[in-house]
Order: sequence, then structure tokens, then C-alpha cells
Amino acid sequence: MLSAAHRMRRAADFEQAVRRGARGGRDTLVVHLTTRTDHSPSGPVVGLVVSKAVGTAVTRNLVKRRLRELVRARLASMPADAGIVVRALPPAATRPFALLGADLDAALETAARRSRRRTEA
Repeated sequence: MLSAAHRMRRAADFEQAVRRGARGGRDTLVVHLTTRTDHSPSGPVVGLVVSKAVGTAVTRNLVKRRLRELVRARLASMPADAGIVVRALPPAATRPFALLGADLDAALETAARRSRRRTEA
């Protein structure tokens, strides 16, 4: 489970990450990565979006639990000032845990690379 310090809660934070953040996607999920401006010492904050398109409530909750665990395991490798939104797509419901983790890693790397390009330009 993600600790409270690492959870994105405010709608404005979600909106900022999705609209202004760099995006990296796979067929199971999309990652939006932005740099937070509040500079809190707690480290990265992460929000999850799992819509009804993913499946029934039971399926959505399973996907959320899997994504929370995958993100929690990767918190140490994320930038401390990162605001990250992970949006699950319908194929995430049937993807095995290990492959979902590989998709998350690839999407995070793509978003980070695009974010670096934005700051360099």
C-alpha cells in the first residue's frame, strides 16, 4: 500500500499532471509525469485512475491493488519532486502482474525521457 505521504489526493494535482506532464504509454496503461512545485520533502506523489471501462468494480479494485503495489516498489527510483498519474486502460484487467510491471517500467521511462527533453529545450 502507498503511504499517505505518497498519495496524490487533490483534483488540481491530477489535472496538472495529466495536462502539463510528459506522457508515456503502453497498451495497458498511460503514465503522466510532472514536476511538482510545492517541494515537499515527502518524495514523489502518485495518483491512480482506473475507469469503469476497465471492468466491474471487482476488476477495477484488483487493478488498483496491483498498480499500487507496483508503484510502491518503484518509489525509491522515482524523482523526489515527481507528480505521477497512472491511468489504467481496459487491457490492464487481463495482464499478468509481472507484465503489468514491465509495462509500468517502460511507460515511466518514456515519460521521464520526454520530461527531460522538455526541460532541456
